[in-house]
Amino acid sequence: MSLPSEAGQVHILRGVSLDIPEGQSVGIVGPSGSGKSTLMAVMTGLDKATDGRVHVAGQDITDLDEDSLALFRRENVGIVLQAFRLIPTMTALENVAVPLELAGRKGAFERAEAELKAVGLGHRLSHYPAQLSGGEQQMLSIARALCRDIKVLLLDEPYEGLAPVIVDEIEKTLIKIKELGITTIIVEQNAIRALELADRAVILDTGSVVFDGTANEVLENEELRAEYLAV
Repeated sequence: MSLPSEAGQVHILRGVSLDIPEGQSVGIVGPSGSGKSTLMAVMTGLDKATDGRVHVAGQDITDLDEDSLALFRRENVGIVLQAFRLIPTMTALENVAVPLELAGRKGAFERAEAELKAVGLGHRLSHYPAQLSGGEQQMLSIARALCRDIKVLLLDEPYEGLAPVIVDEIEKTLIKIKELGITTIIVEQNAIRALELADRAVILDTGSVVFDGTANEVLENEELRAEYLAV
């Protein structure tokens, strides 16, 4: 994956090749600037790969146009970014339900209410995003993603800036998601938290994969943690 700059092409990802089985939970970790967020953007079609092929949920998305990519993401992929992209003039319930209505789903508000209750926001249905804490907005974003019966969930720095008690609640939700068989990919600089719930760890450094194995292998390896991971 390369991007143009005044100094020429900048190679952000170098020869990255990953095969993630359905239902696996993966922590993609590494130091700042290692290419984690770019990899997530390529995996979801938010950025176009300049080389190679990208297959997600059994479909080759490499050459899809923007409209086709948007439809693909709507039907298959949930993305929870650090910037939550919630609609400020809509309540929590509306933020989850309206996208379902626009997609022609029946019982949108009933489904939205059920998902919000599942992530502990049943008492916040009529609240607007500005009336919610950062952790509650994160949970709202997760509920909005799950409401679409997705196959893959990607979270970018889900624990950033949140109090430990909120992180614990998010982790409880991620355990439930894992039990549903949804492929979960967490991109995180706070690697220890990201890997505690993961089956697999992928460590990136300067755009390349320097480790791909079980999460426990990383958690138990002091040299790997000291060299690549933020604790």
